Amino acid sequence: MSETPDVQDRWSLVAVAGLLSFVAMLDMNIVNVALADISSGFDASAATAQWAVLGYQLPVVALLLPVGRWLDSVGARPALLTATSGFAVCSALASLSPWAAWLIAARVGQGAFAAVLFVLMPVLAMRSVRPELRGRAMSVPATLGPLGAVTGPALGGLLLDHLGWRAVFLVKLPVCVLALAVAYKAMPKDGRLHRPDRRSAADALLVGTGVTVLLLTLTLASSHGSWWLAGALAAVPPLWRWLRGPGGRPMTGALRASGLYRAHGAVLALAAGFAAMHYVVALHLQRDDGFSATSTGLTVLAFPLGMGLAGPLGGRLADKYGARRIATAGAVLTAVGLLLLVPLGDTWSAPDVAWRLALAGLGMGLNGGPTQALVMGAALPERAATVGSAVQLARSLGFTLGPALATAAWGLAGDGDGVRAGLALAAVAACLAVPLLAFPVRLPLTAKSTEPVPAAHPSP
Repeated sequence: MSETPDVQDRWSLVAVAGLLSFVAMLDMNIVNVALADISSGFDASAATAQWAVLGYQLPVVALLLPVGRWLDSVGARPALLTATSGFAVCSALASLSPWAAWLIAARVGQGAFAAVLFVLMPVLAMRSVRPELRGRAMSVPATLGPLGAVTGPALGGLLLDHLGWRAVFLVKLPVCVLALAVAYKAMPKDGRLHRPDRRSAADALLVGTGVTVLLLTLTLASSHGSWWLAGALAAVPPLWRWLRGPGGRPMTGALRASGLYRAHGAVLALAAGFAAMHYVVALHLQRDDGFSATSTGLTVLAFPLGMGLAGPLGGRLADKYGARRIATAGAVLTAVGLLLLVPLGDTWSAPDVAWRLALAGLGMGLNGGPTQALVMGAALPERAATVGSAVQLARSLGFTLGPALATAAWGLAGDGDGVRAGLALAAVAACLAVPLLAFPVRLPLTAKSTEPVPAAHPSP
């Protein structure tokens, strides 16, 4: 993908990046609340209905890295129009499913198109504005994406209660249509699409196999016991072969050249800390403290509210004071909020939990956009999508790893201290992100700096 051909700020495209990030992340969780209705509607088992969720999540995570490499060689405009159209069509097909196999196939297709959107949206936001506004622009998809994941179950519950499970798949269509109209008009023509070559298909098979095994073992560990984590070892051979081959070397070279390993580690750590905290808090409030589902939902809503408030501020501060400083400050605030949850007693009150979650959410809001700007600004222009795909993979694995590790910590500590152990693990993960972001890597003189620099804008 080439850089934008001029320096005109296109905030409408930044809005498109935010909206599509929101709906793509929304679909990661919104279907969870409808699984019981889907199971009864198709007279299918609960395990079969679960594939309405896994059918979307698996291709999203498995295809992120191959998609990033492919997007670096095609035009952004046709890629966005095709991916958004495919995502919308598959959503419509899912809502029209006459049987379970149809629904699962539609969800797999939707997940494949969503993988393109996940990688492309940060690149679109970055290239739609001048470099000095990059932090502000990157905060839009970096904030709206996680908010989509957090609000998915609540929105899905409302749709399920009033319109039925098929409406869960239709709610994204108006957003997709709006995004297509804006992108078609505002995006400059910048190339064509081409099918992935054989090398890309082989890479997709290797990465897809490894990441699918890893994701399945982490998912099973969070619900069936931590011993499932041992199955993650089976993901090593295909991923190692890919890393040592012609498909993996460009990505590792891009990360090494710009010193981005630590930033990716910070993204994974914060995502794991957030997911572990959310899992432990929701489970403890409902199972141990007797909170209703509505009370629990309103309590944990403090986190996305804090994140939504701080997200735009984080982008502005990053443009003024530097992305690394603000990203680190956000990680510190998140770590403090999670640490303050650990000393709570066995009986929690909603206000005590909510203000701590709000503090952690403010930190995540401050961190998201600046971290994304730090990473994407350091990426070589011809490897922007490749680097962006690695960020999305780190975040996705963190969201999956967090509950699995929290389950393991809870089980090892026992019911008496399990809650504290799970929350302590979440806080430690967030604390790890602070030094990873605070201290830049010393690069060779030939390598690119990790701070954003003005991008070149070649003439059309």
